[in-house]
Amino acid sequence: MDLTNLSSAQLRDLQKQLERELKKRESEDLAKAREQILAIAQSVGVPVKDLIGGAVRPKTGSVAARYRNPADSSQQWTGRGRQPKWVKEWVDSGKALDGLRI
Repeated sequence: MDLTNLSSAQLRDLQKQLERELKKRESEDLAKAREQILAIAQSVGVPVKDLIGGAVRPKTGSVAARYRNPADSSQQWTGRGRQPKWVKEWVDSGKALDGLRI
């Protein structure tokens, strides 16, 4: 296909068509792969859960909160990730983070 004679608008339209077709084909390929995996598992008598059991990382429990807002006890923070605004304001005011510890 010679693309040099197409206008910019025609190329953008073609790009959109390509993106739609790729999504459709990827979805179809995924469905086919699932069907094949299920067929293989059934033919050898292995439950699918056993096949993916090793590949799926077990979910660990949630992390307990380590800090609580003294002005609003419903606001808690585990100490992981970005500091909530109330923690940042506490620390910026010169107070120690340990003052919020539960």
